Amino acid sequence: MTIRLTVAQALVRFLAAQYTERDGARQRLISATWGIFGHGNVAGLGQALVEYGADMPYHQGRNEQSMVHAAVGYARQSNRLSTHAVTTSIGPGATNLVTGAALATINHLPVLLLPGDIFATRVADPVLQQLEVPYAGDISVNDSLRPVSRYFDRVARPEALIPAALQAMRVLTDPVETGAVTLALPQDVQAEAYDWPEEFFAERTWVVRRPGADPTELADAVRAIRAARSPLVIAGGGVHHSRAEEALAEFAEATGIPVASTQAGKGSLRYDHPQDVGGVGHTGTATANELARQADLVIGVGTRYTDFTTASNTLFTGDGVRFLNLNIASHDGHKLAGQPLIADARSGLTELTEALRLHGHHVGDTYLGEYTLDKERWEQRVDACYEADEIDVRPTQPQVLGALDALVDESDVIINAAGSLPGDLHKLWRARSRDQYHLEYGYSCMGYEIPAAIGVKMAAPERTVWALVGDGTYLMMPTEIVTAVQEGIAVKMILIQNHGYASIGGLSESVGGERFGTAYRFQSDDGTYTGAPLPVDLAANVASLGMRVLRAKTVRDLRAALAEARAADTPTCVYVETETSDTVSGAPEAQAWWDVPVAETATRASAVKARELYERHVSTRRRHL
Repeated sequence: MTIRLTVAQALVRFLAAQYTERDGARQRLISATWGIFGHGNVAGLGQALVEYGADMPYHQGRNEQSMVHAAVGYARQSNRLSTHAVTTSIGPGATNLVTGAALATINHLPVLLLPGDIFATRVADPVLQQLEVPYAGDISVNDSLRPVSRYFDRVARPEALIPAALQAMRVLTDPVETGAVTLALPQDVQAEAYDWPEEFFAERTWVVRRPGADPTELADAVRAIRAARSPLVIAGGGVHHSRAEEALAEFAEATGIPVASTQAGKGSLRYDHPQDVGGVGHTGTATANELARQADLVIGVGTRYTDFTTASNTLFTGDGVRFLNLNIASHDGHKLAGQPLIADARSGLTELTEALRLHGHHVGDTYLGEYTLDKERWEQRVDACYEADEIDVRPTQPQVLGALDALVDESDVIINAAGSLPGDLHKLWRARSRDQYHLEYGYSCMGYEIPAAIGVKMAAPERTVWALVGDGTYLMMPTEIVTAVQEGIAVKMILIQNHGYASIGGLSESVGGERFGTAYRFQSDDGTYTGAPLPVDLAANVASLGMRVLRAKTVRDLRAALAEARAADTPTCVYVETETSDTVSGAPEAQAWWDVPVAETATRASAVKARELYERHVSTRRRHL
């Protein structure tokens, strides 16, 4: 039997029948579609979403990149078992997807992209917004999505949709391969009818597997751990993707091995768990980084070992240090010449714990006592950063975090991606639950926070969701505030005004760039942006988009505004201008280096001094072979 439908109608019906299953729990794979319509998709996918609105919920976005961010936020909160599709027109609508696609793929988070494309039949050539390529007739702007997609196909004929759609679902549900998946849909093909086999629309359940460890690799891993005197676990985002937090806690408790976390892995253990030693790397804690420098075995669990984690390969400097990498992806399991343990994080940790218990393995009391004391000292530093001796003054950024820390419980989710906040959060934030700390730091994409908060709130409507946004990030992409207002999604935003790119300004100063071009100020006579702050009222801008705004001028105001915002049942913003004076205590300086090459020749004293320091740090880098 066959059913006659357009390609777009068939795709929507197909997507509505796709499910995932892991550990016996089953859910929709594509639970909704975001869309902005133009001539490239309005008559195809637009009509299909109207036709099958009962089967496929639709959400209206304001910016194509933001729609991808919302879908990614939803997918992460849904443990990668459910996501959204995003449809756009051709031309700029499609190319606006590229940044969001890169973010999704780098972070291994599934999202389905459905951009319109130029006519497959070439009857209208060039069509409005078409990029003409003289040397190739089969290229469109959608080809820019190829390098940032884990799977890409252009559906140039109706019958080609069947294999393309099935491959797309395979990749979206593969714990190793998942990321952005793109099905480019020529606008004429979207509206073309075809006789589809009924089986294409039958419910399909894609089982998300949990592979166990190879017995030989497992035995080798157990021997390596038992031989180590000062081992350290690095928990990455794979711990969360696998829902391996309890397995990690059991492993840490059974062995006494301390656990440091990457930005993506923070919250793998609660901050007050005895074995949690905080963030590791350039934005990490002094406790975790000192352990990293002394470790003779680094046990990476679900981590990619980015340069922030390894301090650009200057952090793990212990004599004879070796790496044991538990990862579901072979590519990551072999990094740093590590001993691979290729397995699902939960399965692998459970097998390790059982094997080590048979041997009664536990770290020595001296090692345990040393890192426990260091952890207590770091918590005292956090208290000092959060504390406000005066409450009728403008707060520092760490004091903003301290006020929020004092208010939230384990049900709150905080979201951030870029600027100076990731560094402060990684060092200072006390994660109370496995999914409270939602940092997108694989791509560190400004503009992610607000739409991602919408996606997280859609996935977990019972949670209080906070988007932590600096003024630089806010000005990049505030548009989805309108979406939150329109759909009544009660996200909470903390908008911090510090008059520019605070993070890059500090980095610029440290590498001899003298904060050039990083402040939001008027130009001075010398052409630099060092004049008075701009008379921009971001709070008024937020209000103009329909969001309720609470202005906080002092620490006292801030505490009251945060409490009022948390209790609100509508989208609410807390606007605060922070103290940036060098005389005001901020977060601790970086506890490990990060390689940003400095000019090798320069006449300005700041660059010359920065180069000298750079060369000292470079000399400590090592290759792990």
